[in-house]
Amino acid sequence: MNRISLLGLGLAMLLAVLPVGQTLAGETVNDVTRLNPVSVEAVVTPTSVGEISRIVGAHNGPISIGGARHSQGGQTACTGCLFVDMRHFNHVLSIDAKQHLITVEAGTTWRAIQEAIDPKDLSVHIMQSYSNFTVGGTLSVNAHGNYFNEGPVVNSVKSFKIVLADGTIKTASRDKNPDIFYGAIGGYGGLGIIVEVTLDLADNRPLERVAQRLPLGGYERFFADQVYGRPDAVLHYATLYPPEYKTLSAVTYYATDKPVTVKGRLAPLAKPTAFDHLMLDFVTDTALGKWVREYAYDPVDGGPTQVVWRNYAASQDANQLEPASRAKTTYVLQEYFVPVGTFDDFVPKMADILRTHKANVLNIAIRHSPAEPNTLLSWARQDTFCFVIYYAQGTRPQDEAAVKVWTSQLIQLSIDEGGDYYLPYQVIATKVQFLKAYPRAPDYFALKQRLDPTYKFHNLLWDAYYTPPAP
Repeated sequence: MNRISLLGLGLAMLLAVLPVGQTLAGETVNDVTRLNPVSVEAVVTPTSVGEISRIVGAHNGPISIGGARHSQGGQTACTGCLFVDMRHFNHVLSIDAKQHLITVEAGTTWRAIQEAIDPKDLSVHIMQSYSNFTVGGTLSVNAHGNYFNEGPVVNSVKSFKIVLADGTIKTASRDKNPDIFYGAIGGYGGLGIIVEVTLDLADNRPLERVAQRLPLGGYERFFADQVYGRPDAVLHYATLYPPEYKTLSAVTYYATDKPVTVKGRLAPLAKPTAFDHLMLDFVTDTALGKWVREYAYDPVDGGPTQVVWRNYAASQDANQLEPASRAKTTYVLQEYFVPVGTFDDFVPKMADILRTHKANVLNIAIRHSPAEPNTLLSWARQDTFCFVIYYAQGTRPQDEAAVKVWTSQLIQLSIDEGGDYYLPYQVIATKVQFLKAYPRAPDYFALKQRLDPTYKFHNLLWDAYYTPPAP
């Protein structure tokens, strides 16, 4: 029997037609950090496009959309909304091996895609670094990963279907409804619910993993020669180590014909061990732990040069990073983007801010993206270096306040350097900073007003920066 609280008559009528077991009223939803609990009016878990269309068209109040919930600042919910949990809408609909295409429901995880296409010797073209996330969520943030010179996921999307505020279903591509295509990808659920996605695929092939330790000052030359100058470079990232931020480990996967040395086709799914938790606490809580991680643990864990399948390299499990508890300390991400030519100027200033405020950074991952200027909320309007900061913070209000101080400074630094910051994380930027970082936001808001005139698609991100028209 469904648990339905005393909602308004309209919502009660809506919930009455939903399948048994699909509705939970008066729930609290949160993201992976556990820092952003949001009390919602009800949670629905649809399993068909028709059901999603009916729910959206019939509901007159705010609607929010969630998948794996790895966005970390309320981008998937708002107080009192009808929360659409997409995780049960998760089927692979078709695979065209000859054309290298796959069509999936938006709640499908990238791991599920990899399991479906690996037997056909196919691989994902572009995705983020971990495979746990849903396809719809990835499109909504226009995520990127370690794929060298491929840019964000929009570059691999052929088309998608989206349910708009009135319940209608539209197909969007570069040629059909391009305004919706370039608005909804990277649009954080503000235009509608992405329900089906068709993606380009690549061939699965062996990759040779090569790791090299470098001084910070040598990275740009290394990147130009060994990554940008190598047509066989497929994946690349670098890890910058705190607290000195002067050395890094650069890892590149090159296409090869050598036989694989790691026999697994996909990375194993496994929960962290007691040793993993002990190591995480050691690195989090002590300066010695950070030293051991940089100079002993990572070099051994990275091991010698390996040859792995492309799918193995791309199927890492984010759950392996999960701490034993997030009650007192949690782990959070931020990301900043700066033009390629500003690398040497930006990094010392970023490091100075982090050291001054004693930010408990575990590492900074460095990636690269070519320019992608077409999405309305593009974060890579030019060739860009990406800095992903992985840090620990306390869960007390004073801890959150302290993080806001140095985060505001990093946002302003990235803007001053001609770059911007990534929106899936804590909503801290002022409205002025947001508009500086995302100068086409007014175009996005104009599109939202046209497609969603009653501000049905709601979340804490858009509550901070979007001003809906008067009723």
